[in-house]
Amino acid sequence: MLGANYKTKKELKEHIGKPLRYIETSAYGEEYKENGTFSVVGPDPYNDRKWFAEVTMENGLIKSVK
Repeated sequence: MLGANYKTKKELKEHIGKPLRYIETSAYGEEYKENGTFSVVGPDPYNDRKWFAEVTMENGLIKSVK
């Protein structure tokens, strides 16, 4: 699961229309998609998982956050 480099899910939502700040965590290849939907965790994917979200990207920009 990708790590989203935002303190809160609210902060992530405030960045709709901008590129996603993320941390790749998979040992099996890249999870980030320039166009598509995937799950993220924040604020730290390794030690501090406080929130999760589903992010939809379009042309490299955040389109929506659920």
